[in-house]
Amino acid sequence: MEQIALHTRIAVGREADYDREHARIPDELDAALRAAGVHTWRIWRDGRDLFHLIEVEDYRAMRRRLAEDPANLRWQAHINRFLEVVDDYGGEDTGIQSVWSLPAHSPHSPHTGTEESA
Repeated sequence: MEQIALHTRIAVGREADYDREHARIPDELDAALRAAGVHTWRIWRDGRDLFHLIEVEDYRAMRRRLAEDPANLRWQAHINRFLEVVDDYGGEDTGIQSVWSLPAHSPHSPHTGTEESA
């Protein structure tokens, strides 16, 4: 399973349109995303900046599959009207480079196991 982060930007003045269109995506797009290996796709918005977090089996395979999927092609033609830069699902996009994440366990936490008493 991969976690992929993306950054996109809404075109000037299209924020409300973008939010409205994502209130509920088409059922056929939901099915296409799941069939392409997507487990979750979350989007946060800060002004015109969009931040996506995707959990997917294989991101590049998902993009190749969706590049030819009729439901995704219809959605992209529709939603790209609201974006500053459109995505044609071509190329070898790998998302935003990961720099840091909080470890599951703190390196400064006490060791588990037997402890000595004073």
